[in-house]
Amino acid sequence: MTELGTVAWPPAPIRTVRLVLRAPEARDRAALIDLLASPEVGAYLGGPQPREELERAMPETPSRRPGFFTVARDGAMIGRITLARDTGHLPRAAGRAELGYLFLPEAWGYGYAAEACAAALDWFAAALPGEPVVLATQTANLRSMRLAARLGFTEVERFEAYGAEQWFGMRSPAAPSP
Repeated sequence: MTELGTVAWPPAPIRTVRLVLRAPEARDRAALIDLLASPEVGAYLGGPQPREELERAMPETPSRRPGFFTVARDGAMIGRITLARDTGHLPRAAGRAELGYLFLPEAWGYGYAAEACAAALDWFAAALPGEPVVLATQTANLRSMRLAARLGFTEVERFEAYGAEQWFGMRSPAAPSP
């Protein structure tokens, strides 16, 4: 993922009713390692990353790359949203802004992902009006498929990758937030 063009990064924290989307901080490191090492989180992403490697490789302050938001509730990280231009890991998305989201399993089922993604998409639409956003997920990931529909993504195509059927969708710039 690379920069979002001329958008200043990081933006001021984005506040929703229950959450804050902000740049990563040193206090997020342990939760980010838990997130990336979680078997539940990695189930549709090729599996969890080895905790030992994450502990060794992750800097004290996690990456503050453009488009990476920490999602916090009551000051503690519960997830991460990426909203950045794809650099080619998915040829269908190359050069377009792609939405990605990961939440700790204990944060699942409360609507936090929908709330945080809607806020990030609203920020993006204001910062870069007229630009569509794409999203890819495994069709077997029913929660992610439901969230994509709720956020206004419509199917462009399905394809095989990483040994599973994938869903590729696009959200037009005028799509309303849930």
